Amino acid sequence: MGGCRDPRLPAVRLSRPSTLLCAFLTLLNDRLGESIVFPLLPFLLADFTTDGRTLGLLAGSYAIAQFTFTPLIGALSDRYGRKPVITACVAGSVLGLGMFALTVVLPWSRVWPEATAAGLPLALLFAARLIDGVSGGTAATAAAVLADISTPERRARAFGLIGVAFGLGFILGPALGGLLGRINVSLPLLLAVGFAALNLVVVVTLLPETHPPQARLPLPRVWELQPFGQLQRVFADPRVRRLCAAFFLFFLGFSGFTALLVLYFKQAFGWGPGLSAGAFLVVGVVATVVQGGLIGPLVQRLGEWRLTQIGLGCVVAGFLLVPLADGGNAVPLVFTAVAILALGTGLVTPSLRSLVSRRLADSGQGAALGSLQGLQSLASFLGPPLAGLAYETIGRRSPFWLGILLMAVVVWLVAAGSHRQAEATP
Repeated sequence: MGGCRDPRLPAVRLSRPSTLLCAFLTLLNDRLGESIVFPLLPFLLADFTTDGRTLGLLAGSYAIAQFTFTPLIGALSDRYGRKPVITACVAGSVLGLGMFALTVVLPWSRVWPEATAAGLPLALLFAARLIDGVSGGTAATAAAVLADISTPERRARAFGLIGVAFGLGFILGPALGGLLGRINVSLPLLLAVGFAALNLVVVVTLLPETHPPQARLPLPRVWELQPFGQLQRVFADPRVRRLCAAFFLFFLGFSGFTALLVLYFKQAFGWGPGLSAGAFLVVGVVATVVQGGLIGPLVQRLGEWRLTQIGLGCVVAGFLLVPLADGGNAVPLVFTAVAILALGTGLVTPSLRSLVSRRLADSGQGAALGSLQGLQSLASFLGPPLAGLAYETIGRRSPFWLGILLMAVVVWLVAAGSHRQAEATP
């Protein structure tokens, strides 16, 4: 399934560590900026609002902006190349994080109380999050860079770099946010701005162009760049329809589950920030180890299909253990659950991405992977409020049981896709 790509190109590009370094820093910047800001939102907004609905909307604004613009960003990278698109997106990340940090740092209530009363700081914070969300297309374009420099057989291993960045973001974001937040709640934001600026300098100076001119594609028509139009085109492709549905439902359940974990820990077990942060630290460490070092050998030994099923089994087990925990066994059972959950997620995510990528031609990788990122963003926008609704109306443990139900559907979709592939293989 390697298409007509020149087999010499991946070897040449992979010999340049700067390419992998730029892709990794871009992915890490995307995760780090989000993981630093998200856990601190209630504290950062204390001077402006304590309304939970506002907090939820502000948290979701990032994901919906990312969903809306990621297909366009992916198509632009297919047309004009990866480097200019990544450069523009990282610059947008610097702008969005900088605007957010500046708005939080300014003493609005003392200098301009009328603006605070009118909601100007909140409007600026929403604008900053939207800008940062639009710039979140860096993840899809960085994934396209990894696809450019990888053979189909090594693509899952290359996509494991996404998981390393995701895991390190989970480790460094909450850890640095908690440590620096004790000194001043704004310091973690300033660190995020500084890291984004460093990422921009590295991309401008070191990133080579991995998408050659002869592989460039014309821009789709305007209606095709609408996010739902792009997703419709992907779902219309019978080769990846079920896998894309599985990808969406997986992140719908996963995002809803993780969004309510800290609240559940606090209300069910009386946990403070220390134990809650420790649980997320376990997630980051396990995900980094799995996707950084184990995913390549495991794919070679078991293959993406089987690895996805094993990972989904681990995710279901993790979802199941959390609601079974009580006050007496909460610490060991929850920490075991999140470790198993992180293991499963570390196996499923790169394997599903690789399965979709391998089924498509080498052309259009940016748009295809951009659509996957769009699905993840849409699921991340819908999952938390849906889980929160279930949490408040049905019961505390209901989002976890609903997550298990969603994972069962994902297992069926992946298994059905595997059976279809087996029938199509001569």
